[in-house]
Amino acid sequence: MDHLTKLEELLDQANLDIKDGLYDEATNKLEKILDMDPNFGKAYNHLGYLYEVKFKDYEKGETLYKLCLEKSPLYPSVYYNYAILLSTLGKWDDLKELLDQSLNVPGITKSTIYNEYAIMYEQQGKLDQAIEYYRKAALDTLDKNVLDRAKTSIERCKMKKDLM
Repeated sequence: MDHLTKLEELLDQANLDIKDGLYDEATNKLEKILDMDPNFGKAYNHLGYLYEVKFKDYEKGETLYKLCLEKSPLYPSVYYNYAILLSTLGKWDDLKELLDQSLNVPGITKSTIYNEYAIMYEQQGKLDQAIEYYRKAALDTLDKNVLDRAKTSIERCKMKKDLM
């Protein structure tokens, strides 16, 4: 088995551990991957997710997402995960820069990115911009659930505008 195949296999095992709630085991596997190859960026993303979502260590999660971006800038998953963290932390300038960058990544789901822009603008009270990006998300998707969620979000923003 070649080196990359071994790393991907360990990553798959770590993903299964995460799904099964075995976070310490997943962390150990991901750290083993990085011991074997510190340039395997996907492992940083998965560790970042664990530190952010499961361990609530946002600073460590952010550091790991940045390492993933450095090592694997074409890995779409890190953009989704890191965007959510930056939104949670209210780091709007960093978030906008990340989202702008992500639109050039092959394989990125643009409707998801547009939705993240919309959430960012809505949280900042920039409701017209939020509506514009929810509309972009809706127009870019083929998924009825995403379309329905975008329409609901647009309505929510319109209701907020009525309160201003």
